[in-house]
Amino acid sequence: MTVSVAYFILYFLLFLVLLALLLFNRKRYPIRPTDTPHVSILIAARNEEHNILNCLHAIEGLNYPKDKLEVLIGDDGSTDNTRALVEEFIKDKPGYTCITIKGTVGRAKGKANVLAQLAHRATTDLFLYTDADIQVPSGWVQAMLAGLSGKVGVVTGLTTVAGESLFFRLQSMDWLYSLGLMQTVSDIGLPVTTMGNNMLLTREAYQAVGGYENIKFSITEDVAIFNQVLRRGFDYRNIYDRSVLALSAPAATFWQLLEQRKRWMRGATHLPAYMFAILVMHSAYYPVLLPYFWQASVGIASAIFLAKLLLQSTYLHICLRRLGLRIPWWQYVVFELFMVVISIIFIIYFFTPTKVKWKGRRY
Repeated sequence: MTVSVAYFILYFLLFLVLLALLLFNRKRYPIRPTDTPHVSILIAARNEEHNILNCLHAIEGLNYPKDKLEVLIGDDGSTDNTRALVEEFIKDKPGYTCITIKGTVGRAKGKANVLAQLAHRATTDLFLYTDADIQVPSGWVQAMLAGLSGKVGVVTGLTTVAGESLFFRLQSMDWLYSLGLMQTVSDIGLPVTTMGNNMLLTREAYQAVGGYENIKFSITEDVAIFNQVLRRGFDYRNIYDRSVLALSAPAATFWQLLEQRKRWMRGATHLPAYMFAILVMHSAYYPVLLPYFWQASVGIASAIFLAKLLLQSTYLHICLRRLGLRIPWWQYVVFELFMVVISIIFIIYFFTPTKVKWKGRRY
């Protein structure tokens, strides 16, 4: 019981500090509308027939000079209609190229291998990355470029889940809340990580690490290259703004959500210790305190639940407000109940001795 009380106190002190930083230490990166360099957009695609056209229509709708865009799509052994859909879409678009991925280069595997081969074909000095199940906003390119200055080698945007069902909305809240925690840490000058579905790398930074083919394989290749870029002395930028808010296809079932989060949790082990500690403390809140709940009175257990609900809801509300988003008050309560369930199930599933299933492959 003493451990649970100490954990409860430490948790709230930490998140009160994070909340204060969220309120008073926001960084902004002004968009430079006249700066329009040539950029390459790299997209890895494997069995994405249900998503790829939404992705490409969003790329086509970018508010950026078409003659400054190079779009490279890597078809990674798709067994569905992905390749045919891409070819039909790009047949009258000279800036687009679909590349069949064959073999591997260096140490790269899976998605990292696709991105490594696309980088070899890219002709610009700026690589923008998104996924085949992502829809980027129209001002995405300019907003990401706004993060470049000085020695910055990697810029990270913001991603959440699309969809109107409650299950999809809960996933969206979880994304924005977790990314809000990371943004707060990033804004005080501590590097966290990037997201490969909404990322910019300079060619200089990419080549400095030798590309994906010279990085030890990781199922979270974005985390791996981010860490290597920083080790080479480059800076980073994380942007928490609607101008870079991309929409991802949601996990359609709870089982898919488990697989997705297990892969992410594998990547979290490579985060800086301070960020890993914050995420673990947050995820372990209910698993650690459940034994205490059984012994405590109903009043004390309710107070602990309501205290976290208030703190978490306030934090999430500020994150959503920055993006011009709003949700009904009752969804904050449902989100907290959602966190009670998934935090316990995810921790158990993470430690099950099974491989991660991703895009039809196991790692």
